[in-house]
Amino acid sequence: MQTPSSFLCVFCGSSAGLHSTFRQVAQELGEQMAKKKIGLVYGGAHVGLMGVVADAVLAQGGQAIGVMPQALINLEVAHQNLSKFYVVQSMHERKQKLYDLSHGFVALPGGPGTMDEWFEILTWAQLRHHHKPIYILNVEVDGTGYFSPMIAQLENMVKYGFMRAEHAKLFHVVNSVEQLLDSFHQACR
Repeated sequence: MQTPSSFLCVFCGSSAGLHSTFRQVAQELGEQMAKKKIGLVYGGAHVGLMGVVADAVLAQGGQAIGVMPQALINLEVAHQNLSKFYVVQSMHERKQKLYDLSHGFVALPGGPGTMDEWFEILTWAQLRHHHKPIYILNVEVDGTGYFSPMIAQLENMVKYGFMRAEHAKLFHVVNSVEQLLDSFHQACR
């Protein structure tokens, strides 16, 4: 197993979604992370896009670290073959551990849990709790980016005075795995 030069926290769905592109991008991300010696930190599940990314990292000899509350382990969704696995007591503790282990963060397609984790990391950056890079991988499906409506809402927050313009610069929207990992590599130098 290779020693990663940095760790990227991936927030994504515990479902694979309804479009094959989501799974393909998750697979590509995991493979490329391992090849570029970037370790994975994530929620620790074996299901959905979470499992796809982790399996792809591990298949390429990379490191995958999971963090999961005991309550979710009891639901039998925990990945059994990770490099490291941390059991925590709450979702709040999980978010803190994900933050502590990571050099940067990215959201792939997912649901409310993905949004919750990503927005908390953005909020922590707004409050100057950290200066780690934050990304949205805006996977294109059916002619539009999955996150385009959310990005438009963030722009509305600035437009209508609920978010400062400089805070909109705390995250980066990327459209490909290559663009994401190149930017992350530069940020970690």
